[in-house]
Amino acid sequence: MEPKINFGLVGAGSIAQAYVQAFGTCKNAQLVAVADIRLDAAKTLAAKLGCQSYDSYQAMAESEKLDAVIICTPPITHPEISLYFIDRKIHVLCEKPFSIDSKSAKTMLDSAKKAGVKLTMASKFRYVEDVIKARNIVNSGILGEIVLFENAFTARVDMTCRWNSNPKVSGGGVLIDNGTHSVDIMRYFLGPLAEVQVVEGKRIQGLIVEDTVRIFVTSTSGVTGNIDLSWSINKDLDYYIRIYGSLGTISIGWKESKYRQSTSSDWIVFGKGYDKVQAFGSQIENFAKAIQGEESLLITSQDALASVEVIEAAYAAMNQNHWMAVAQETNASQRLNGLKQLLELSKV
Repeated sequence: MEPKINFGLVGAGSIAQAYVQAFGTCKNAQLVAVADIRLDAAKTLAAKLGCQSYDSYQAMAESEKLDAVIICTPPITHPEISLYFIDRKIHVLCEKPFSIDSKSAKTMLDSAKKAGVKLTMASKFRYVEDVIKARNIVNSGILGEIVLFENAFTARVDMTCRWNSNPKVSGGGVLIDNGTHSVDIMRYFLGPLAEVQVVEGKRIQGLIVEDTVRIFVTSTSGVTGNIDLSWSINKDLDYYIRIYGSLGTISIGWKESKYRQSTSSDWIVFGKGYDKVQAFGSQIENFAKAIQGEESLLITSQDALASVEVIEAAYAAMNQNHWMAVAQETNASQRLNGLKQLLELSKV
């Protein structure tokens, strides 16, 4: 058995708490250090797993033998911290949003490729067991051709004093914060996204950023989707994803997941809902095994970049009030279709 991958954790905020809890379930990875400019916060978090704490990520890198790091700091800091570790040949799992703009995202990914290290985005919902099972059900074809995708992440949360609502730090409001999860999930099920339109709702909290939006999306395969995001309302839905096919429907929920074919009146339950520790633990394990060469990354570098590009297009659509093309996704789809046509012609 290979030795465990030694991870450092940069940032000791709320998302880092979930990672520390998840490390307790990992077989291929272990947390050896936590760094935060708030040393007391780093010490408190590190004490839960009996590891070291530091007041800077630089001090952690100099003192510890790290194979990888997880970056859990505000988005504006992601490029600088990622590049620091990439330069030291340390693999990087960077929390979403990967970056606040595609230019810096490309710089991060290009640097990682040149250095020969793993770099990708952390996006927990791809690792939820019910989501993975649902994708397998969709891909099996028993629900027919997919027609409509729906997603909602809404909850009443006071954002007036949180960094997530400071655009200089976060890159925007609920659209980039919660929406990054949404577009990544949608791409997981539907493939590349071609166009996006965004309608902003009424601002309730007096923020300088959007707190409620509705996103409309068309995939390159022609499937339509809509996403509801809010920090100011709670739609109180049991299911955060619904996918409608020509032969049935599938619902992925917080407490259970189920599907029903149009020929039956019975729902078939296939999952027990959202398990945060399981999702974070599976994400860490996948990254560790990818470093060891045992698995492929579930979220690739292209997925990470695409998430940034789709959100960029979404902000442009919201600000200009019309549909916007997702350039890289559309171009990639056109290239793929061109190759398919050439292959078909070669068979003639």
